[in-house]
Amino acid sequence: MRAFIFPGQGSQAVGMGRALAEASAVARALFEEVDDALGQNLARLMAEGPIEELTLTENAQPAIMANAVATLRVSGIAVDKADFVAGHSLGEYSALCAAEAFDVATTARLLKLRGKAMQAAVPVGEGAMAALLGLGLEAAQEVAAEAAQSEVCTVANDNDPGQVVVSGHKGAVDRSLEIAKAKGAKRALLLPVSAPFHCPLMQPAADAMAKALGEADIRPPSVQVYANVTAAPTGDPAEIRRLLVEQVTGMVRWRESVAAMAEAGVTHFVEFGGKVLSPMVKRIAPDVKTTSVISMDDIEALVKEI
Repeated sequence: MRAFIFPGQGSQAVGMGRALAEASAVARALFEEVDDALGQNLARLMAEGPIEELTLTENAQPAIMANAVATLRVSGIAVDKADFVAGHSLGEYSALCAAEAFDVATTARLLKLRGKAMQAAVPVGEGAMAALLGLGLEAAQEVAAEAAQSEVCTVANDNDPGQVVVSGHKGAVDRSLEIAKAKGAKRALLLPVSAPFHCPLMQPAADAMAKALGEADIRPPSVQVYANVTAAPTGDPAEIRRLLVEQVTGMVRWRESVAAMAEAGVTHFVEFGGKVLSPMVKRIAPDVKTTSVISMDDIEALVKEI
């Protein structure tokens, strides 16, 4: 059994998608569709930068999706060659697009809005996120609870057995660093992000996404999607809509999602458009095979294999 997986924020880089566009009319058409949907030349920003503009959440989110979905499309591999699809945070939208629950234009517009809404939810400098390395979920939850002190500090991402991310008010997240080290974390470091994602401070963004998703056309996906907030598969459009709203403030249960897919029989995880999730997958389920598909050479190798 096989799962196709799609990376989240942080996987953006200047030059992303350029080789695909030069080599494939399929990629060029997809990037044009995204540009038309957004009314901006995102493809040029992806190819040429500057990195500061590409890293803006409202640009990074649709760019990462476009690159990942283009990589799958260029391969010509049908999504039903996978038994499940999943993505990390914004990558869940890429997974849903790959599985044809959303069309490309709708996905791009939703992610542009999601990025803007998440950035606007908390004034710059008031929120923060930190990675706690070497602590499991329960220990990280204890750190967050102790650090909160009447502010918000919660677990945002349960990425793998030794990497948990906390999110919330800047002061609380700063406190979490020392508390984590005292509890045995190997490292605890602030992340270079512009807002505290996946915590209750994102409620204004969740409200904005509830409105947008309420108006969006969501079709039953052709392959079941493992949802971030439940770590369980779904194919129901109404449930997908509800879970995507909850995802904005909720914890990304990536470790549990991968473990559940492996338990369901998945032995091969194929990451399209990045090499971010594959190392996490190996730490969660050491016996599975992982493949990262980024370049045209990667695509050709995958096509021969599948």
